[in-house]
Amino acid sequence: MRTNNLFLSSALSLSMLFVAISGPANAQLFGRKDENANNAIIKNHAPESFADLAEILLPSVVNISSTQKVEAREDLPELPQLPPGSPFEDFFEEFLNRRGGQNTPQIPPASLGSGFIIDAENGYIITNNHVIRDAEEVRVTLHDDTTLTADVIGMDDKTDIAVLKVNTKKKLHAVKFGDSDVMRVGDWVVAIGNPFGLGGTVTAGIVSARQRDINSGPYDDFIQTDASINRGNSGGPMFNLQGEVIGINTAIFSPSGGSVGIGFAIPSSLADPVIKQIIEYGRTRRGWLGVKIQTVTDEIAESLSMDSAHGALVASVNENSPAGKAELQAGDVIVEFNNQRVDEMRQLPRIVAETKIDTEVPIVIWRNGEKITKSVSVGELEKAEEDGLIDNAANDNVPPSVKDEKVSELGISLSPMSKLTREQYAVPDSVEGLVITQVDNLSEAAEKGLMPGDIVVEINQKKVESLKDVSTAIAQAEKDGKGSVLLLLNNQGSVRFTAIKLSKKDEKSKTSK
Repeated sequence: MRTNNLFLSSALSLSMLFVAISGPANAQLFGRKDENANNAIIKNHAPESFADLAEILLPSVVNISSTQKVEAREDLPELPQLPPGSPFEDFFEEFLNRRGGQNTPQIPPASLGSGFIIDAENGYIITNNHVIRDAEEVRVTLHDDTTLTADVIGMDDKTDIAVLKVNTKKKLHAVKFGDSDVMRVGDWVVAIGNPFGLGGTVTAGIVSARQRDINSGPYDDFIQTDASINRGNSGGPMFNLQGEVIGINTAIFSPSGGSVGIGFAIPSSLADPVIKQIIEYGRTRRGWLGVKIQTVTDEIAESLSMDSAHGALVASVNENSPAGKAELQAGDVIVEFNNQRVDEMRQLPRIVAETKIDTEVPIVIWRNGEKITKSVSVGELEKAEEDGLIDNAANDNVPPSVKDEKVSELGISLSPMSKLTREQYAVPDSVEGLVITQVDNLSEAAEKGLMPGDIVVEINQKKVESLKDVSTAIAQAEKDGKGSVLLLLNNQGSVRFTAIKLSKKDEKSKTSK
């Protein structure tokens, strides 16, 4: 079961059909005053019945069942050797049977889900990764109740997609992918599947939202719908009015465990390339750049002299990565990659992942107040993971320092680097800067997560090695009319940028000692 906050439950079995209606609503009814308002009419109505569509697509929808291997319990005693007919023989057997002992047949747990056929000739079927994860055996039940054993071709936990294959002489009914990017909020949708094991069930609704991030993976870009989706729906397809797959049903948001009208599906534009890679290679082969990134906030954009907050801010660069070889630097803002504009930070991982490996592509960065175009050779994410090139170091708290100086404008206290502070905070010799020893409780620095032990490496993209460097950087920012400064912080090898608003003079006078 996949959960998110209040209970994001997995939707196992049932395939989801999204039926798109493309026409805009009558503009005059809603007071639109653009020049085309008078001509805006409802071009297509919802069909009087979804029966014809359901009848065509039902044979392409399958039910998935899987069993997981159960390990025998080792914490129970063996049945003692007793003489035949002993009065204790029945007692011990009953005891062990009640406790799930060795004489009790082990029933493997089962998982139910949905899937859909995309290649009738080769028998390829798509479902969710969580439906068949850790499965010892996977079975597929066709629309005519024929059950087949399926082989797992490959899985991807980052997008929750799995590809299966069945061998059969029976005629299979396949469907093809459509373009999920043309789906609009308000388009009609229809779901067909097997909720709660009830068998073929049809429900209808609309596309409620797009590009939802539910924190389930690095490439979240879900379609949200109010079509009734329940347990047993995961892995099913979403269709448009032409019967093309535009999504894969994956999860629901529900405090009760049942449908409350909030379901999520993986868009076909994200799923299709992943599926093609799994079929071709048996696994995914994603592009890799080798940077840690973060969101460009309004304050960060101002501190970098950007016109607006957009792009992905580079917090650190892996020296052995494509980004390192292309000489990208911490503080660069990636605004375009492979001729695709990066409006939000979360767009970049997907753009890079879908870029062909070993290709040379242009990358546009914002550095020192201007755009710079570089060329980068895209690496392979999975290989980088295997080689241990991707660092996921966590931040650890460190003890406070005894030497510090208050920087009222930032709401923090800083200490110069010394042998003592390096030992105290476990700072390697390769890291230079000033150590944060105290953070004011009510300051913005505290709200932004700054803590004792963070190393201030740069202020406004200029290195700081002394307290004088800090005061100089703050004075320059105030002279330039900037209301905030950009700090580059390092904590146990994990680096990030944080913009901190400068306290006003009257505020400084109250806090300064």
